[in-house]
Amino acid sequence: MNDTGTSAEHDLIETGTLVRFRIVNTQTQVSPDKQNVSVQADLVFTDDEDTDPREITEWAAFGFLFILAALSFHDARPRGMSEIDYHPDDAFTVADFFDCLSFKHGELHLVADYVRGRSMKTTVTIRKDGTITLTTWGRGQSALRWLDHLQGKKRIASVPQP
Repeated sequence: MNDTGTSAEHDLIETGTLVRFRIVNTQTQVSPDKQNVSVQADLVFTDDEDTDPREITEWAAFGFLFILAALSFHDARPRGMSEIDYHPDDAFTVADFFDCLSFKHGELHLVADYVRGRSMKTTVTIRKDGTITLTTWGRGQSALRWLDHLQGKKRIASVPQP
């Protein structure tokens, strides 16, 4: 028996992890109270064959939005009263995705504030020309970690001493 929701999520994750992108610019700002960090990353779809980013956008946009949202959801924790709805083993679903998704002015937008008790504070805009803007606030620099992970980069970690 095949669960349609799980299958759709799997397909979106597969597409989102296959697409290649280049980081064009990143900006990190600390709030005036020094308690929160916002990150904005400007990206563009790319590949090894000089394919027009617009062509990549046609097949990659939904999967890329979904994988960024799933990574944000996975890392997100409750804040304030949202702990009531928080379940540590919860997963981002296609239904969550559609709740956060909109199409305005010829652009796909994902806006995720609080989802089932998790403070996601993540927006992503994908334009038809293949450019993307990822913004997070109150999440530290986690967005940069997600991008590194999607590009297959390893984070430097200290080696435990025996």
